[in-house]
Amino acid sequence: MSTFKVTFAGGAKMPTGSNFLVEFGGKKILIDCGLVQGEKYSLPINSEPFAYDPKSIDALFITHAHLDHVGRIPQLVKAGFRSLIVSTEPTREMAELIMLDSMGLLGKEADHAGVPMLYEEKDVFESMHLWSEVLPYEKEFVFKTNDEDATIVLRDAGHILGSAIIEIRYKGKKIAFTGDLGNTPSPLMKDTAPLKDVDYLVIESVYGDRNHKDKDRRIEIFKEAVTTTIAKGGTVLIPAFSIERTQELLLAFNELVEGKQIPEIPVYLDSPLGINITKVYKKYETWFNENTEKIVKSGDDIFAFKGLIQTPSPEESKSIAGDHRPKVIIAGSGMSNGGRIVHHEAKYLSDPNSTIIIVGYQAVNTLGRHIVDEESEVYIHGNPVPLKARVVNIHGFSAHKDSDHLVEFVESTADTLKKVIVVLGEPKSTYFLGQRIHETYNLPVMVPEKGDVIELD
Repeated sequence: MSTFKVTFAGGAKMPTGSNFLVEFGGKKILIDCGLVQGEKYSLPINSEPFAYDPKSIDALFITHAHLDHVGRIPQLVKAGFRSLIVSTEPTREMAELIMLDSMGLLGKEADHAGVPMLYEEKDVFESMHLWSEVLPYEKEFVFKTNDEDATIVLRDAGHILGSAIIEIRYKGKKIAFTGDLGNTPSPLMKDTAPLKDVDYLVIESVYGDRNHKDKDRRIEIFKEAVTTTIAKGGTVLIPAFSIERTQELLLAFNELVEGKQIPEIPVYLDSPLGINITKVYKKYETWFNENTEKIVKSGDDIFAFKGLIQTPSPEESKSIAGDHRPKVIIAGSGMSNGGRIVHHEAKYLSDPNSTIIIVGYQAVNTLGRHIVDEESEVYIHGNPVPLKARVVNIHGFSAHKDSDHLVEFVESTADTLKKVIVVLGEPKSTYFLGQRIHETYNLPVMVPEKGDVIELD
């Protein structure tokens, strides 16, 4: 009989929709339960019944609070899941904010498609009731099975605040699910924890086929884009994920403004979720890397600077259009597939004096991807908008490890690995990373399809 049985219910040959079922010792646990994002038919995919009976699941473990890892949890609860949910404490806190926030966009999508909502607000609150266990990094969680106990440990993934690699040890064998791995070194987060003695590794591959060539120069590229645009009297648009990316941007502006490397101009944080997530980040400052924690302890509010204007209300957001000064607007969503940034893009993308700075991964078929590809015109709310603004794509701001660092990450446990399973990436990046890992360490590598079931001895 196999030690572990893994069903790839989501996240196979796809960078979003993380959802893995692990069976061992007569028990069933889930790793993540996230939304598919960016795909042309993402709503129908997310509306599909789960590949398993939610009532049969004994526990759900969460790697981190991004929507593509937590966004279907209320839907799981609506379908009958009533077991324990486990994560780090910051992940739990941020997940509630992001699940509630996503309901607006999900509602619009459902109305447009003429289908029911994926879940209701009460399902979010029931999810939080079940989310009764929070774990610090490195603490063993004893999980009872039908025979011998398993231990589950969360290790720092370095991706965003509270992000975790999930390790399961059972009958002397260990399987690890990376979730998303951080782009080390991060301006905010600690380095990714190394793995040891892992038998089976399920690894992400978002940037599995390319490297962040501009990482060391990201601030210089960023500064040049901002100062050039301001000199022309234009507006800088930055679509940003509310978790991690927004906080990294605030930190960057804090350093540039206080160091007088850019002029003091209005910088609008036009994201209610981003504002609330930043409050959570301030609450967990001891989770930052040593350098950032030292700055915080010196008394510097790293997420505030002269010129920063927060616009949480719809009325405040609308007032930005009346500010004709050179300015910066940071808003979600990070892929421009919803949120306030879309309204600003409709206004400024046709302006050749303005600039849009892309600081994160853009999934296929999102507005952000069309902008990155520098198409001559994009469609916003069904209307064509000529793309005349400058497009600056800074890969160095990514919160994901690139290809070289993903391969390097495997090294610490390569001597014990029996198999590497590559997930959470577009097919090209998934296969490319798998081949690199195989050639580097002479390890068996698998790239599963959605729905595949594998047994691991």
